[in-house]
Amino acid sequence: MQFKHPEVLYFLAFLLIPILVHLFQLQRFVKVPFTNVAFLQKLVLQTRKSSRIKKWLILATRLLLLTALIFAFAQPYLSNQKVNKQQHFFIFLDNSLSTNAIGEKGNLLQVASQEIIENLSNKANYSLATQDNFYNNKTASELKSILLRIPNTAKNTSLKDVLLKASNEGNNATTKSIFISDFQNIKKEDLNNVPTNSTLVKVTPEEKSNLSIDSVFVSDNGSSNLNVHIIVKNQGVVKKEVPIAIYNAKKLINKQTFSVEENKTTQVTFSIVKTPVFLGKIDINFKDTYGFDNSFYFTMNTNEKINVLSIGEPADFLSRIYTKEEFNFTASSLQNVNYNQIPKQHLVVLNELEDIPQTLINSIESFVNDGGNIAIIPSKNSTISSYNNLLNKLNAGKLLSQKNDSLKITDINYNHPLLKNVFEKRVRNFQYPFVKTSFSSAFQNASNLVSFENKQGFIKQVNLPKASLYWVAAPLQKENSNFINSPLIVPVFYNIGKQSLQLSELYYTIDKQNTIDIDKHLGKDEILTINSTNSSFIPLQQTFQNKVQITTKEQPLVAGFYQIQQKNNLIKNCAFNYAKNESSLNFLTLSDIDNTKISTSVKNTLENINNENKIQWLWKWFLTLAIVSLLVEILILKFFKP
Repeated sequence: MQFKHPEVLYFLAFLLIPILVHLFQLQRFVKVPFTNVAFLQKLVLQTRKSSRIKKWLILATRLLLLTALIFAFAQPYLSNQKVNKQQHFFIFLDNSLSTNAIGEKGNLLQVASQEIIENLSNKANYSLATQDNFYNNKTASELKSILLRIPNTAKNTSLKDVLLKASNEGNNATTKSIFISDFQNIKKEDLNNVPTNSTLVKVTPEEKSNLSIDSVFVSDNGSSNLNVHIIVKNQGVVKKEVPIAIYNAKKLINKQTFSVEENKTTQVTFSIVKTPVFLGKIDINFKDTYGFDNSFYFTMNTNEKINVLSIGEPADFLSRIYTKEEFNFTASSLQNVNYNQIPKQHLVVLNELEDIPQTLINSIESFVNDGGNIAIIPSKNSTISSYNNLLNKLNAGKLLSQKNDSLKITDINYNHPLLKNVFEKRVRNFQYPFVKTSFSSAFQNASNLVSFENKQGFIKQVNLPKASLYWVAAPLQKENSNFINSPLIVPVFYNIGKQSLQLSELYYTIDKQNTIDIDKHLGKDEILTINSTNSSFIPLQQTFQNKVQITTKEQPLVAGFYQIQQKNNLIKNCAFNYAKNESSLNFLTLSDIDNTKISTSVKNTLENINNENKIQWLWKWFLTLAIVSLLVEILILKFFKP
């Protein structure tokens, strides 16, 4: 038993007063002359005993009356918490896309929100965490209005961050933590740091089968058409004759049906006519666990090309790699170079120059400082001091010496970003290219793409503050090396070119950092915006001399087509899709979790917690006891005759 006002109990000390009064009360006897005292002696003894009993009974009832009144004013109660300490709840409500599924009672997120609303307590305050927001110390009425407006979101907060936030909130012993989720893609060890006084509530979709569009890629069949390949993933039983359609914006292009085996993937191919711009949308007409992954968006902007300028000796291998379908390749001798064209390039290749004039050094320095990439292939007769003048301007490092030892090119850095996912498997035994003459170097912030047999870098990437420098350690003339005949040369130089301008991909993934380069020069106060039919935002952007680099992550959060615009002028179309892991039917089994309360009902969980913390007031019972004591005293005084 606890008391709301325990200080009132100090008045119990005043109970000593009636006790002392009763104990030391002096009763004065009046002497009455009577002829025969012996006759009344027995009667006097009986009367004194009865009077003493009556006094003790009256004392007891009065003490009981006063005690009951004091206890009533102290307001006693029975509860697991103190009445003057407000109960605090930390609730994590998973509003990820996967909770936009149908459970036993309806939509998982909507049902969970409604059951929270129905079991809110006006005597508690709440902190609510979702995948995209945190609402701290809200009253029941405030939380109700918030819950009525919570949508599903593509943004995902890591469970580690949620548990850390819950732990910070749960430092108060009165805090109860409730985690409401489908626990999609969660591992058991992820829940090792669940705070005390926590309950895990799992909401589960009824349907255990799902079709999703995993990815899309395009291939050129050599004609006037392109092939669009769609990878469809099936989770669950065999599915047959499923309708699928492809649209250009809102116009239906083609449709067909497909079948897919149990827990397998299949590829569906459409042929479309080549167009400068294609806003592709794939739709699967099938009812399953999730609906958001039955549509997929992609865009093709075939008019985008990367500008590459080669300065120096003619190099046929560069023109074969940087084809007109993807690149605007220009080759110029040192004598005929147009310096006004350098700032407009995305990649400049200095190909086997013997000396680099100061004018070119200054132009390259300005080009690199504005974000342009540069590749350097030395000549057999290169002047080291001339090259070091350029490298010193760029703060990249320096060349050390020229070596005339024959070396084999043996090692490939498969983990380098330029070569990652280029090779199907790692080849160890291949026909090693060789060089006869090479240059040793000492670069800062450099990484090897390809290395010699002595582990020295043959092709290096040097990371500069705003750009990249690619160094080839040996001349590539046939008299000095057979590297241009090696299959390595194509992916290396092709990816160097592709990395010089991040052309728009077929599609981007929401809630993931994406980089988009726009081949456009902006004025000082000009900005680019990303717009859709329902929203518009200004992305993070960095302006260079030859491009604008856009970075997205926090926005957008809705799949669909978006337009990159400068004021009202369309610059580029792009498409965003939801992350693949949101389509997973991999849910954690909570029965394996130890030392934590587990539930499958939001309603039952909140009702049980509210019942545990329910306050049972006892002051009415003590007030009743005081009244009863008063009535008993009245009866004793009236009917008890000594």
